[in-house]
Amino acid sequence: MDDNATAMRGRRVVIFGAGGQDGPYVAAACRRCGAEVHGYSRSTSPACDISRYAAVEAIIRDNRPDYVFQLAADSRTSHDALFSNHEAIAGGTVNILEAAHRHAPHARVLLAGSGLQFANKGLPINENAPFDAGSPYAAARIYATYLARYYREKIGLATYVAYLFHHESPARTARHTSKMIALAAARAALGGEGKIVLGDLFVEKEWTFAGDIAEGMVQLILQDRSFEAVIGSGEGHTIRDWTEACYASVGLDWRTYVSTRSDFVAEYPRLISDPGTIRALGWQPSVGFADLARMMVEAARVELTVTEKKEEGATS
Repeated sequence: MDDNATAMRGRRVVIFGAGGQDGPYVAAACRRCGAEVHGYSRSTSPACDISRYAAVEAIIRDNRPDYVFQLAADSRTSHDALFSNHEAIAGGTVNILEAAHRHAPHARVLLAGSGLQFANKGLPINENAPFDAGSPYAAARIYATYLARYYREKIGLATYVAYLFHHESPARTARHTSKMIALAAARAALGGEGKIVLGDLFVEKEWTFAGDIAEGMVQLILQDRSFEAVIGSGEGHTIRDWTEACYASVGLDWRTYVSTRSDFVAEYPRLISDPGTIRALGWQPSVGFADLARMMVEAARVELTVTEKKEEGATS
């Protein structure tokens, strides 16, 4: 990224969805390039409801950004998330692209897509694979992608789509399987209850560090050869592998702590990327699988220790 990073120095970056897992990492990557970063989400201050065009337009008009990242999303794939998916991903993307067209036509806009929006037959997936609207989440992602193509090809706005495959960090919440396992291993290491019930241990996916994925997004938006690219490690590991790595990082045997649900049905058996395009642009992940597991378990240990101290203070 060094060859292109100077292009961002002194430029303005706006990040929508700055309060999620990826936002802080993208912000940090942009700041390392010397950019001035402004982040917005429903949970941050200043806040922005991306489903309201007036709010998005005011941000774009006032900041006149050179780079815009659309990271806002509800990552749930169930039908219950239909309206939330539409508002954040589909509606939010319309608002961003139109506001950029009107008030910052020089800007480059990157949308975070997903490996889940492609047809998945268990083989490595690249950005040329066919789409499959298998969930409201996937349908919203596909709609947003076609919007990006429309604004790029017909309106002349520089739009990019980064199709992100499974990635993790200590910023994950406890509802995510990766964090649940890391927390369980940390509890066991601290002498507490480290048992956990999981679903299908043989689901295979990628476990890439979110900070590396963020660097890939910045790498993509800083060049003008490729406008859409899969970003992932291309390296698959099962949930069993992740569980074993997490417990092993604290010197424990996972089999002592893990049981499975016989009624669990996985969303897919395997989801792996073919990251050839982004690798050709010079990107590759820097944090390996075992190091990521170690990082998340250590962060979970700190988190649990801090929580325990707060609880002790509250009862003393």
